[in-house]
Amino acid sequence: MQNYKDLKVWEKLPRFTLRVYEITKNFLKEEMYSLTNQIRRSSSSIPANIAEGCGKNTQGEFAHFLNIALGSANESEYYVILSKDLNYLKEEYFNELIALINEIKAMLINLISKVGA
Repeated sequence: MQNYKDLKVWEKLPRFTLRVYEITKNFLKEEMYSLTNQIRRSSSSIPANIAEGCGKNTQGEFAHFLNIALGSANESEYYVILSKDLNYLKEEYFNELIALINEIKAMLINLISKVGA
């Protein structure tokens, strides 16, 4: 068991999730229960799964939750792309979010390989 707050990837996660919440405030109100909800849910699922995995007893269990977090990161990336394609996202916000999620994904992949999954 380890402290999730000590992981290097953890430094990026609050910024990404908070930016998603801030930026999606400007999405169409009719999207509140669809795309807005989906992108917020997937972005907050990344740190939630990492935190849960850190509370597990084995490296294998930890790796399992890291893989789920990576899946949520990929899902978040897709929703960012979809938001841009639907013109809900300004170019500058798209670039910011894509850069952050790609950093997070790379860090997760690295961490997963170190854990040995």
